[in-house]
Amino acid sequence: MTAAFIGLDLAKSVFQVHGVDVHGKVVTTKRLRRDAMLVFFATLTPCVVGMEACAGSHFWAREIARFGHTVRLMAPQYVRPYVKRHKTDRADAEAICEAVQRPSMRFVPVKTEQQQGTLVVHRVREVLGAQKTQVINALRGHLAEFGIVAPQGAGKVAELTAVLADPEDTRIPALAREVLQGLVDHLRDTERRVGELDARLAEQAKADEVCRRLMTVPGIGPVTATALAATIGDATVFASGRHLAAWLGLVPRQHSSGGKERLGGISKAGDGYLRRMLVNGARTVMRWQGKTAPWLAGLLSRRPFNVAVVALANKLARTAWAVMTRGEDYRRPGTAAEPAAA
Repeated sequence: MTAAFIGLDLAKSVFQVHGVDVHGKVVTTKRLRRDAMLVFFATLTPCVVGMEACAGSHFWAREIARFGHTVRLMAPQYVRPYVKRHKTDRADAEAICEAVQRPSMRFVPVKTEQQQGTLVVHRVREVLGAQKTQVINALRGHLAEFGIVAPQGAGKVAELTAVLADPEDTRIPALAREVLQGLVDHLRDTERRVGELDARLAEQAKADEVCRRLMTVPGIGPVTATALAATIGDATVFASGRHLAAWLGLVPRQHSSGGKERLGGISKAGDGYLRRMLVNGARTVMRWQGKTAPWLAGLLSRRPFNVAVVALANKLARTAWAVMTRGEDYRRPGTAAEPAAA
């Protein structure tokens, strides 16, 4: 019998397969080693293969799709309700197979190798940024033991490094000075690497048409533009900009019942990295245009600053969706669209 739907539970070495026919009857349940995965799907009649969107899922989706199969990725939280009783690989594969057949299921687009490569640059940049903060905090803490402090902010670290570079400053013992100088060297090397990644993202943003259009939106620069383009890919998978904002977690969390609407803080769902980038961009726009732009000024008069920033981040997400789906540059409010070329 031929399987119409396959549920594949991914793992590092051992994978579980659960297949059913068009009537829902189980036709195969099998454990596969990593080296047998592609051989199994190469000999299988083309069908719908469901997987959870997790580590390695996009790679396997591209590889399996080469054999003519239709691969659909699903968020793990949407698959969990279909798990029966105990948590096992076999039960997970059965739940995935059941979930992929639901007509109302939401699927995750499969990312290309180029998209994943861009996201790796962002993740490495994020790791280096965290290491930079860690080194700065360590440097501040150790120098504070000798009574040497500097104002907060990464821009004020130069005052601390200047103390270490001054051989006539006797407040720091020679042994401590030598060790702390190693931290300073590590900090400068980390800053150099972050600068190189920023330059690479800037070049990529200039070469990509979608990124160039996104950068016309106030609050979106090369880093945010490349992150949006690589993470979202095809923005038409979202029905509207509001759906994109909700996917990013920039909408209130709802706990409504009995006809009563109860709204809380933002849901913080979706990609936290993108949400943080949009909030940071909105904060910059708010500081520079908060008193001059009518909409922002009115918002600040009614709401606290941080609430207004999140509202602006929500608007940035909706604007980014419009730019990506319509293929047009951002137009400031009040400006008319240019006539189409003959």
